[in-house]
Amino acid sequence: MVKKGFLLIAVMLLSVRFFAQEVSQHDPKVGLVLSGGGAKGLAHIGALKAIDEAGIRVDYIGGTSMGAIVGALYATGYAPSQLDSIFKETNFDVLLQDKVPRTAMSFYEKQSHERYALTLPFDKFKVSFPTSLSKGQNLYNLLSRLLFDYNHTEDFNELPIPFFCMATDVETGEQIKLDKGYLPRAIAASAAIPSFFEPVPYGERLLIDGGVNNNYPVDEVIAMGTDIIIGIDVQDSLATRENLNSAIDVLTQINFYNTINDMKEKLKKTDLHIRPDIKGFNMMSFSKGSVIIENGYEAAKMKMPQLDSIARLQIKKPEKRLSIKLRDSFLIDKLALEGNKKYTRAYIKGKLRYTTEELTAFDDLEQGMSNLMATNNFNGIKYELRPNRKGYALTLPISESHNEMLLRMGVHYDGLYKSAALFGITKKHLFFNDDVLYFDFIMGDNVRYDFEYYLDKGFYWSFGVKSRFNYFEKDIDYDFLPESLAEQFPDLNSLDVKLSDVTNQIYMQTVLREEFTFGVGLEHKFLKAQTETITDDNGDDMVLESHDYFSSYGFLKFDSLDDKYFPSKGFFFDGDFHLYLFGSNFDGNFSQFSIAKAKTGFAVPITHNISFDLFTEGGFKFGSTETRALDFVLGGYGNDFINNISPFLGYDYISFGGDSYVKGTFNADWEFVKKNHLNFTVNYANAGENIFERGEWFTLPDYSGYSIGYGYESFVGPAQVKFNWSPEVEESFLTFSIGYWF
Repeated sequence: MVKKGFLLIAVMLLSVRFFAQEVSQHDPKVGLVLSGGGAKGLAHIGALKAIDEAGIRVDYIGGTSMGAIVGALYATGYAPSQLDSIFKETNFDVLLQDKVPRTAMSFYEKQSHERYALTLPFDKFKVSFPTSLSKGQNLYNLLSRLLFDYNHTEDFNELPIPFFCMATDVETGEQIKLDKGYLPRAIAASAAIPSFFEPVPYGERLLIDGGVNNNYPVDEVIAMGTDIIIGIDVQDSLATRENLNSAIDVLTQINFYNTINDMKEKLKKTDLHIRPDIKGFNMMSFSKGSVIIENGYEAAKMKMPQLDSIARLQIKKPEKRLSIKLRDSFLIDKLALEGNKKYTRAYIKGKLRYTTEELTAFDDLEQGMSNLMATNNFNGIKYELRPNRKGYALTLPISESHNEMLLRMGVHYDGLYKSAALFGITKKHLFFNDDVLYFDFIMGDNVRYDFEYYLDKGFYWSFGVKSRFNYFEKDIDYDFLPESLAEQFPDLNSLDVKLSDVTNQIYMQTVLREEFTFGVGLEHKFLKAQTETITDDNGDDMVLESHDYFSSYGFLKFDSLDDKYFPSKGFFFDGDFHLYLFGSNFDGNFSQFSIAKAKTGFAVPITHNISFDLFTEGGFKFGSTETRALDFVLGGYGNDFINNISPFLGYDYISFGGDSYVKGTFNADWEFVKKNHLNFTVNYANAGENIFERGEWFTLPDYSGYSIGYGYESFVGPAQVKFNWSPEVEESFLTFSIGYWF
């Protein structure tokens, strides 16, 4: 009687279809359907927590997009509580937008990343747009790490819980059920949201998000032999006319028509439908993940009587889920590259950083993939790790980017160069497979250009050619005037100087890591300084200097800072030595001289949003002291100044200097809101003639300056305003800059 009474209650709680299948009354099989929905799919985690609390044994899982991600992890043994922790600790800005850490970029790539506001494909001189906003590489790296213990599984029916996910063939629109292959790749294909993630190669097909055609794969779960269907549905409903306020809203509504209409029939096949509260959330609401997960839990708890009834019908109970410990490292005993044509094996291995027959940490594997992604020469690399003889075989299917020419743009304003707009062309594979050429033309108040050709050989010696024209106008103090001119015009306090600089270099360099490079080169430099404050005998601007310099040089650089403009961690060193061998227009009086300079420092985080950095730098000239054009000059705020110009807060640009100097800078930065910074900076310096010989470099500083600033990380580069003052300068003043420095 008790049993009959219980079955009667179960009939009332479950659909008729379940009990029409008599065989299921012995030990019913439960199938779980998880819909797609982007960030809204995090509700699946909360719902699974309630399902586990009810004691239900899940026998089959089918999912789409985010439902595929959560479903696969649950199918391989992850407990909902562990999934909750994993997703709460995940930085989705980095995960979804493929933000490559700065440490993964070579020095050339750092320069490109921190110079251009906009980059567009420009093949055959036609502007186009990228096929996706993200390559999905960081997401794939995470899936590969989380699912590492099942990289031997080819048939997803052999997982602890048989699993499949849905994808869509981008060429035919056909819906594809993925239950065999490499699990991380299958999930990545199912979650490849069109236009956001790039399509994923899968065998002979190219796949995108399964939600395009089948966002709730209930029929496929039923076909696996399921008796009871539990569906967790995080799909949006159709919007009312009041909420259709834009063209995007209308297009989204149209896209939902088929999905919503299909759900009418699919819900009839669902025995228990759990629908979390997803109002107010969208596909990118990952910052509200905790609330979404909790909403999923609450929605399932409301169905707890039905869940308890299902659990009581099952004879075999679910196995207890244990927290899965992620693997730290593994042995790669084989590296296979597939599909690379324009980039050599040496180039790719150089970017990966590691070799076979050595233990490789997951962090190193992901760093290597980031190194490849930082080049922008490859599409997402959906690598596979399969068990091999002594360890694991790493297979990299290389999909090379078809974009060989890029159009680049940037805008900038500062107090020295004033307004500027950059238009650049980057061309890859001009002469060789691994080369790149870029030319930037800068218009505005001061016309400039930058040219570079670089043949990248990774860890081997690479070669480059550079040419630069730089120009600006500035009032300079009397102290910088040539001695002969100062004697001729004793009443002058300052001059309006126009400085032109043409620098040409050929060089070779090698890297030990992306952060560390050294090299040697030859340089020609033409410097011309003239002023309209004084005219010559013909009434033209007086030429103060017009000299050519020929030198050899060497450099050593290490840069592991996480950000150029607002660093919070990392170390920096930049050392340079120039031996000036020849010079022109010196009336036969040129004498060889050398210039050595270096800058080093570090940044340290104090809390998650407060950091400080400390930098010291210095330089000296030895040999001929008659050449003043290449002296060290300090003042102003900014980055990427030419020659031996160095910023110094509290003073205007080009305010003081000499043939030698030392400087120290301390900066404290508080990111009080994301991308918004308040900072306080102090800098001290000694500069003048022969300060190292006289021991003045180690005395109390002659120059000091302070600033309080605000900075914002805008899409065109940092926007910064600083209030500056110095005890040695009578007036305080503001400086302002916006955009990447170039």
